[in-house]
Amino acid sequence: MKLQKATQFGLYAVLELARDPQSQKSAVDIAKKYGISSNHLAKVMRDLGRAGLVASVRGAGGGYRFSGNSKRVTLMDVITIFEELGSDASDGLNSPHRIDIEDALLSVLFEIDEITQATFSSITLDTLLKTIHWRGQK
Repeated sequence: MKLQKATQFGLYAVLELARDPQSQKSAVDIAKKYGISSNHLAKVMRDLGRAGLVASVRGAGGGYRFSGNSKRVTLMDVITIFEELGSDASDGLNSPHRIDIEDALLSVLFEIDEITQATFSSITLDTLLKTIHWRGQK
């Protein structure tokens, strides 16, 4: 599974905000930290807001804050906001004369996608943040 840029940006933003849910950060600050387009990130933040994962804070010093539950929200919850799942595995294997080898490869690709989705569904934001914190203390 290859993630689109919007999905990657969404994961960066949600994890950055969930790291300290009481604080708020601007899209520009998050974009600078990760070296990404602030215009693109602003669109991503709008989608995250519609999904209820971030809330915008208006006014001087405004920005965004995390509004989800990091112990319940999974990586897959964020990914599905931006990705259409289930279509990648068959790309490139659309021969009108598919043979057994192509069917076998397609089956393996679908299985890999299912395993990937199950893995993303099993990892909460809180778990990943703890892993990041733990690795940083080594």
